[in-house]
Amino acid sequence: MIQETKLLAPQPKKCILTRVCRGFAMIRCWPSFQKLDLLTDPAQKNAFHGTMNRLHFTGFLLVTVLLLTFTISCGEPPSASKSVLAGEHPVLSILRDQESAWNEGDIERFMEHYWKSDSLTFSSTGTTTRGWEETLANYRRRYPTVEKMGKTRFYDLEVYPLCDEAALVLGRWFLNRQPDPLKGNFSVVFQKIDGRWVIIHDHTSRVVEDDAQTSEESEN
Repeated sequence: MIQETKLLAPQPKKCILTRVCRGFAMIRCWPSFQKLDLLTDPAQKNAFHGTMNRLHFTGFLLVTVLLLTFTISCGEPPSASKSVLAGEHPVLSILRDQESAWNEGDIERFMEHYWKSDSLTFSSTGTTTRGWEETLANYRRRYPTVEKMGKTRFYDLEVYPLCDEAALVLGRWFLNRQPDPLKGNFSVVFQKIDGRWVIIHDHTSRVVEDDAQTSEESEN
């Protein structure tokens, strides 16, 4: 029996920029309170204010540069194009191996890249299958022979790294078989577990075309 769990987000640490700004505010105000009362000559007070204003302006420039640096380095969303074009992400080779295993009629090898856990989820035909064994059984039931399996191809792959140990992959698939070839799209979530990349969730949809319109339905 799968127990329902809740994922609790960790408490966020204070942003370093907030600390810098607060520290700068203290630096800015402190000399004014400590030094200004010691100055009696109006000319000295004016000179002191001029110096402090220049220091304040320089400090604000530094904070602005820090803010821009953090925004540029951390604010951009993950890019898929670099991983796809350069073939850098390891999950791409896994999908190619799955493609090869399927075309050789080896469902068991194809399934080796799924998470062998009761928590694996596979969404299709409007339902969600839970567990590695049940997912394998569904594949065997729907594709009992090599002829039914046909030859498949994955293409238009987009990899979106979610963190160092997780990635989302979007793509399309085509199943060449006679007399009923199939095609569709998929989204899979990979996670690195015990040093190995595995699929922890798969959502596969089938595109059904007719003379009137193109509709989409889920298909394993």
